[in-house]
Amino acid sequence: MIVHALQFCASSDPRLNFTRLKAFIEQLPEARPCLVCLPESWLCFAKYAEQALAVAEEHQYWRGQLGLLCKEQQIWLAAGTIPVLADKDHYFAASFLFDDKGRECAQYNKIHLFDVTVADNTGSYYESKHTQRGEQVVVAHTPFAKLGLSVCYDMRFGELYREQVRQGAQVLLVPSAFTVPTGRAHWHTLLRARAIESQVFVIAAGLYGRNDTDIAHDNGRETYGHSVIISPWGEVLAEHSGGEGWLSYSLDMNELIQCSERMPMQAHRQARKVNL
Repeated sequence: MIVHALQFCASSDPRLNFTRLKAFIEQLPEARPCLVCLPESWLCFAKYAEQALAVAEEHQYWRGQLGLLCKEQQIWLAAGTIPVLADKDHYFAASFLFDDKGRECAQYNKIHLFDVTVADNTGSYYESKHTQRGEQVVVAHTPFAKLGLSVCYDMRFGELYREQVRQGAQVLLVPSAFTVPTGRAHWHTLLRARAIESQVFVIAAGLYGRNDTDIAHDNGRETYGHSVIISPWGEVLAEHSGGEGWLSYSLDMNELIQCSERMPMQAHRQARKVNL
């Protein structure tokens, strides 16, 4: 399976972001089928909740545009997150999977919301103020792999991925907009841990923006980048450290079998008699 993950500097303008996405997708090699993975908040990296809510009110339009794009380009698309209206003051951070006919195959609403204090120029983040928490664990069945859907802060909660693996997930998708301080401290460690303990591939497409460069978000926030594809053994197979662009890799699904045969962790976990 050929995977392309986009590292992207999103603005608060959804029309500009969508136009730029189309230009990036036109750069892709012609080989099909392929899975294209986008970062969290790629459609609208808002400074104010009102901006995200305005996009959420148009979510059906944007979902339709993404479906048309997938059909035109004959790509499978893991569409990062787009805001989907929950009520007049809240939206879901929704991650959609589209097939190469433009059909929606799955929707995952971000479960773990980023209500934390970070040592950066933003300082405090309270996603739950305007983001509605999701409830459902989602594993999408595709012709090439079973995909576990998650978003950014979710990666700190291993129990989510354990349930996805229990449901058969072979590839974990983690679209992100990681802060720079937390990224430096934890990004690679957490993602490699999720791959190792789950014995699956991990694909994490991230936003990238730095205020001291010409690749900066217009909301003043800074994001870490370092989009990665990681093997079931925990190896970083490909990485895009800085700037914008594509990260591509051809996944060999036989690695899943080889890894589990060498170290049958899932069988050992199922055979355990006590709940540790």
